[in-house]
Amino acid sequence: MHMTDREPESFIALFEIGQIVYHKLFDYRGVVLDVDPNFQGDDAWYDTVARSRPPKNRPWYHILVDNSESLTYVAERNLENSTDLQPINHQLLEHGLMVYEGDRYKIIRRLN
Repeated sequence: MHMTDREPESFIALFEIGQIVYHKLFDYRGVVLDVDPNFQGDDAWYDTVARSRPPKNRPWYHILVDNSESLTYVAERNLENSTDLQPINHQLLEHGLMVYEGDRYKIIRRLN
């Protein structure tokens, strides 16, 4: 079997949707909105934005950034559990996307 014939490695995500996390490189807190099992962006974005060259074959997270309107895409190795579990201040959370439950967020599913 050639190296190119191998199945991609699969990893279990360390963080869950609704968990409050801390970005180690850029010093901000946020809440996990979604998790990708591996990098789902394009090579141009990776080459321009992911300057620390985190692995593409590990989980990547969509993060709502505290005190911001930003949604970031972050490699797992750049995140850790936040020691500050206070609510996140983000516009999407104010519109009922998720609800704070003491130390994490729960997704609210609305019927349309």
